[in-house]
Amino acid sequence: MDLKTASALRRLRLVSAPEAVSFLLLLVCSVLKRTTEFNAVPAMGAIHGLLFVLYVLFWADAWNRAKWPLKTAAFYVVMSVLPLGGFFAERKLKAEAEQAVIAARARKEAVA
Repeated sequence: MDLKTASALRRLRLVSAPEAVSFLLLLVCSVLKRTTEFNAVPAMGAIHGLLFVLYVLFWADAWNRAKWPLKTAAFYVVMSVLPLGGFFAERKLKAEAEQAVIAARARKEAVA
């Protein structure tokens, strides 16, 4: 993996946790809408929608650059639709991005 791959993984990692938090907040807002007069669903829905779109775009870029097998790519898609999945994806992506940086540096030193 090269540094562009590591950057793609980092972008996906950085959006995965906020996307997960926004999903959880949207679920809470949905319950509050039905049980109280409080209705933040339109605002929270827009925020979550934006973060989800970013997640999907960054996922596609990471899949393209990292050359993930279908099983790995599917794992990250499933994590985006589970309420706590973004947190698990973030941890796994952090480790994968760190490995990509180490591999890129090792290749660079071997060439030099």
